[in-house]
Amino acid sequence: MNKRKQLFLTTGIIFVIAIVYTLLVKYYDVASIGPQNSSVGFSGINAAIHKLFPFSEGWYKFTKYFGLIPVLYGVYYGINGILQLIKYKSLKKVDKRLIYLLVFYILMAITFVFFEKVIINYRPVLEDGALEASFPSTHTLIAVCFCASSLFISKYYIKDKKVLKIFDSVTYVLMIFLVVGRLIAGCHWFTDILGGIIISTFLVSLYYSLIYTNKKTSN
Repeated sequence: MNKRKQLFLTTGIIFVIAIVYTLLVKYYDVASIGPQNSSVGFSGINAAIHKLFPFSEGWYKFTKYFGLIPVLYGVYYGINGILQLIKYKSLKKVDKRLIYLLVFYILMAITFVFFEKVIINYRPVLEDGALEASFPSTHTLIAVCFCASSLFISKYYIKDKKVLKIFDSVTYVLMIFLVVGRLIAGCHWFTDILGGIIISTFLVSLYYSLIYTNKKTSN
């Protein structure tokens, strides 16, 4: 099997895993353990982990605002795309990696909107006195998607190897810190965090597959 087929097969497998996992979260071991007796799947695991990491307002606020930093990656690459479009006056001449990145961001936004409409479960804490959709963790989705996709494309836009190494290291740490920090904050169930990781991995895998299999972007 060639590399192209392997990449898309892997992406397809992750997609199936994401669907199966989401259905399990919705229907497996469901119990009313959330606020206002809201139902939560994997209730045994979620209740146990939430007991270890109860809601922390300090961590919640810290990760909430600190979690917006990865979005700046998207702004940076977006500006690069706009500058290229202005310079070449043709969308065809804009770096295909940036075009795919835009598609990737759109898919991420669609995913967010979808789960805001199709509620899998609610947060373990009330938001301004009301229930709020919790699956998947939005901050986890943002952290993994923006950071991981940036790690694939950064070498094309940061030429200094030392700067690139520092940038990538900071990006890795930021991604891991935000995911773990969101768990510690206790504002999501454990399965929401894991769901964010799995769904993000699918989206990132799709983005990487498109980059790698395109002759103009694979070098």
